[in-house]
Amino acid sequence: MTKQWWHDKVAYQIYPKSFYDSNGDGIGDIPGIIRKLDYLQDLGVDILWLSPCYPSPLADQGYDISDYYNIDPRFGTMEDMEQLIAEVKKRGMYLLMDLVVNHCSDEHEWFQKACQEPDGKYGKYFYLRDKEEGKLPTNWRSAFGGPAWDDMPGTNKQYLHMFHKKQPDLNWENPQVREEIYKNINWWLDKGVDGFRLDAIMNIKKALPLHDYAPDREDGLCNIGAMLQEAKGIGEFLNEMRDQTFRVHNAFSVGEVFCAKPDNLPGLIGENGYFDSIFDFNAAMFGFSPNGWYDCSPVTPDEYRDCCFESQKRAGSIGFLANIIENHDWPRGASRYIPEGDRCPESKKMLAALSFLLRGIPFIYQGQELGMENMAFTSMDEVDDVSSHGEYQVALKAGLSPEDALKAVSTFSRDNGRTPMHWSDEANAGFTTGSPWLKVNPNYTAIHAAAQVHDPDSVWSFYKKLIALRKNPVYKETIVYGSLEPVWQNRHNLMAYYRKGDKTILVIGNYQKQGQDVELPAAYQEILLNNYSDVSQDGCTIHLHGYQALALAF
Repeated sequence: MTKQWWHDKVAYQIYPKSFYDSNGDGIGDIPGIIRKLDYLQDLGVDILWLSPCYPSPLADQGYDISDYYNIDPRFGTMEDMEQLIAEVKKRGMYLLMDLVVNHCSDEHEWFQKACQEPDGKYGKYFYLRDKEEGKLPTNWRSAFGGPAWDDMPGTNKQYLHMFHKKQPDLNWENPQVREEIYKNINWWLDKGVDGFRLDAIMNIKKALPLHDYAPDREDGLCNIGAMLQEAKGIGEFLNEMRDQTFRVHNAFSVGEVFCAKPDNLPGLIGENGYFDSIFDFNAAMFGFSPNGWYDCSPVTPDEYRDCCFESQKRAGSIGFLANIIENHDWPRGASRYIPEGDRCPESKKMLAALSFLLRGIPFIYQGQELGMENMAFTSMDEVDDVSSHGEYQVALKAGLSPEDALKAVSTFSRDNGRTPMHWSDEANAGFTTGSPWLKVNPNYTAIHAAAQVHDPDSVWSFYKKLIALRKNPVYKETIVYGSLEPVWQNRHNLMAYYRKGDKTILVIGNYQKQGQDVELPAAYQEILLNNYSDVSQDGCTIHLHGYQALALAF
């Protein structure tokens, strides 16, 4: 494997709207991010990924972009962005933007011009079909519920939207569309951005000609994934984009790719892959039901372990996965992967260690380093997320009571990760002096940065130790490039693996409240990491405390 500048880095995702508000309007902004750069540098992260801050009607919280060349006034100005780029570079860090090019906003000038002249140049930028009364072009269901086709204003056409109706899909089959997208990517890279996270990127290739699939719900529609499974030839688009943009600038690209098949991984993240990394969603997606959130299952400790090891086995030495516990589209990891009643600093640290020391590039989502948890929503009026409102209706139609439907939404809502960052125990968690755009989690008084950054035993301090271990010159080569070998895979509620390179490291996590013993093959040389103050042992037998995590050097 050719070594690249991003291999040994640690990434941190910022959701700008909820990170830090500098002007008291209740919305996080770019000047707020600049003010918190020293906090991020102190933690030790290298790469910052910003969720979209382009102009947008916010139908899908910025993932509906109306202008790819500007900054939304809610978040600041282009001068603020240029200052952010400069301040990030000054600290030896890197900046990723979010690349959202499967679709744009219906308020983008391309779509507006397409509405004016659907058979003209810009009509070919989208998937348009003549409207037939009582019939849809295809029976695809959008990701947010309902048909994936909607009437195009002022025309006799319908347009495809795989997500919200205000997010018309771009027609990548049109070389003019691709040329415009590459032009924009290079514009940002020339400005000093160091790479991109690619949103919903595998959706850009449709199975042609467009046609129906077997319905999978009573609405007569089908999950759009059926079409994506049939689509062929996306590699031509992705190779072209890589060669005309990222490779020219030695930029880092990480793809949002779901359900990647093992034989596709070399093309995705291999030596000459389309991307430098893709997110591992194996654990995140486990237990999800095609019926909807109300029918999803919790993830047990053994299932979490098996999901991680399955992904690691598939990736092998092909390339690097981007390892996540949570992000802006998922519930909080502490609430998703730690059994209810067991969420505490020790269990959160254990989860961090088990994920962070896997082979791949660790991604931290804002607040994860504090152990932030899901929000207990008391009403749908507190929920902003469009997909949550769609899933609430799905649950009601399935016969759930409003109370149970709300509980299902509270468990899986994307707003769990979008509640404002907890900076202190002051009003609104120190996020804003105004009224926050989304309700602050009431537990901020117990979980916040001000208390944790000065506490050597806090979750935050443990993350700082994890990052420092990954960068330790003695162990860095092994942690970054070494192989991963699972051990004790059949032990209930235990996750353990070796990292082997020029050193040998054993990572162990007792994934339960009760103590558990493990027999080491030999005496260890050094304790590299421990989320407790002690290690109880008799010879080579270690008596693990509940949720104890250890990294041992041999």
